[in-house]
Amino acid sequence: MTTLTHRPDTLTRDALAVLQPGFHGTTAPDWLLRRIGEGLTSVGLFGRNIHTPAQLAALTAQLRAERNDILVAIDEEGGDVTRLEVREGSSFPGNYALGSVDDVELTRAVARELGSRLAACGVNLNWAPSADVNSDVNNPVIGVRSFGADPVLVARHTAAYVEGLQSAGVAACTKHFPGHGDTAVDSHLALPRIDVGVDTLHARELAPFRSAITAGSKSVMSAHILLSALDPDRPATLSPRILTGLLREELGFGGLIVTDGIEMQAIASTYGIERGSVLAIAAGVDAICVGGGLADEGTVLRLRDALVDAVREGELPEERLADAAARVRALADWARRVRGASGPGAAVQEGTAPGAGTSAAGGPDIGLVAARRAVRVTGTVEPLQEAPYVASFAAVANIAVGDETPWGVAAELTALLPGTEAGTYGSGSGAAEVLAAAGERRIVAVVRDLHRHSWMAAVLDGIREARPDTAVVEMGVNHAEPAGSPHIATYGAAPVCGRAAAEVLTGRSV
Repeated sequence: MTTLTHRPDTLTRDALAVLQPGFHGTTAPDWLLRRIGEGLTSVGLFGRNIHTPAQLAALTAQLRAERNDILVAIDEEGGDVTRLEVREGSSFPGNYALGSVDDVELTRAVARELGSRLAACGVNLNWAPSADVNSDVNNPVIGVRSFGADPVLVARHTAAYVEGLQSAGVAACTKHFPGHGDTAVDSHLALPRIDVGVDTLHARELAPFRSAITAGSKSVMSAHILLSALDPDRPATLSPRILTGLLREELGFGGLIVTDGIEMQAIASTYGIERGSVLAIAAGVDAICVGGGLADEGTVLRLRDALVDAVREGELPEERLADAAARVRALADWARRVRGASGPGAAVQEGTAPGAGTSAAGGPDIGLVAARRAVRVTGTVEPLQEAPYVASFAAVANIAVGDETPWGVAAELTALLPGTEAGTYGSGSGAAEVLAAAGERRIVAVVRDLHRHSWMAAVLDGIREARPDTAVVEMGVNHAEPAGSPHIATYGAAPVCGRAAAEVLTGRSV
C-alpha cells in the first residue's frame, strides 16, 4: 500500500476535484452544494438543467456562491448539438456549415458570439469544438458536428473556433482526441475501433488537435475509441501511451485532459465506471465527465471512493491524482480571473433569447448570417407561391443531439407561408403515403444523411418520380448526389439552417 503524504481529507478533496458530475433540476440540489464545499471543483450542465437564460444565470450564481472559482461546463457545440437552446434549437448552424463556407473569420465570430452567450449565463467551460475529421461518411455520431473531411480545413477552423470561444472568456475543450471521425460505431453504444497506420493518424486525425494546441485550447476531451496503431489494448481514454505519451509529451499539451462521458458504453460495459475512472486518471486524464445518464450523489461518491481506494491500495499514484486535481484548479482559477477582469456579463432578462443584444463578436444574428452563407443549391428552385406540404424523414436520432431538439423547415416555411402542412415519416413509410397526405400541394422533402438510409432514398425516389417538382432539403452530410429535383443543402439541421432553406424555397426573408 502507498504511504500517503497528504492528510486523508486532502486526498478526498483531490478525488472530488477531478470529477465533473451532472445533476437533475434547474436549481442545484443540496447534495451538490455540500460536495462543492468538500472539494468538488466542476459541474456539468445538460438540457435538463436549463429552462431560460435568467434561470441559468441564477443557477450558475448559486453554484458560484458556494465556490467562486467553480468550473461550470456545458456541451454546447451549436448546430445540431445544443444545451443552451435544447427546446428551441440552436441560433448557430454548427461546424459542418461553417466548414462548408470556409471563412475562418466567420467561424471565429460565431464561436465568440456563442461564448459570449455562455459567459453571460455564467458558464465558463464548453465541451467544444469537435475537431474530428469526418473521413467516414457513414459515421453515425460525428457527421455534421465536424467541420468536414479535409484535415487541413478542419485544423484551421478548429483553431479559429478555439480562439473565438476563449476570447469571450469561456475555456474550449477540443474533442474527441485523438479523433472520432473514422468510425462507423457510436461510442455511446459500443467501443469503436480505428485500424489505420500511424502515418495516417498523424496526417489526418491529429492535425486539428495540433492546431488547437497551438491556438491555446485550455482543455482536450479524450475519445472512447481503440486505435490499434497507437495502443491495441486500451481505448484512448484509458491509454497512457495516447494521453501521456502522445498528447502530453509528443504534442506538448499542458492543459486539462477531460474524458468523454465515462458512463458511455464503450467504457462502462467493459470496465465499469469506477474502474474506468481509476484507469483514466492513471493514464493521464485530469477530469472525469459523468452525468449524461448518471446524475446523482451516489455516483459521485462511488467514483470519489474508487479513486481514494485506488491510491490507498497502490494502484493509482497519489502524485498523479494530486497533479490532476491541480490542473482542474488551475483552469478554474483562470476562468475566475477572466470573469473578474470582464465582469459577470450583461444582465439576462427573463423570456429573452440567450445572449440577446449586441456583441463585439459579430452581433446576435451572426448565426443566421452563417447559415445563409452555407446553403448550396443544385438545380433551379421555383419559389413556392402557396403553402406546401413538408415531408420530413426521420432516422434514429444521434444520441448526442437529443430527441427534444427541433429540426427541419416546416416551422420556418409556415412563418412565410401560413397554412403549410407537414408530416414526419420513418423507415416503414412509403411514397404513396406521402403523396396521399400532400394532395395537390407542392412537396418539400426534408432528409438528414440521405446516403446512410436506403429506405429514405427509396421513398424519395418514389415521390420524385410522381412529383418531379419536389424540392429536396438535405440537412445532414451532403454526400448523396442530387438527382432530378431542386436540391438545397443546409449542412446542418438547426432552426437557422431551416430558416435559410425556407428563404431559398420562397424567395422571401423570414
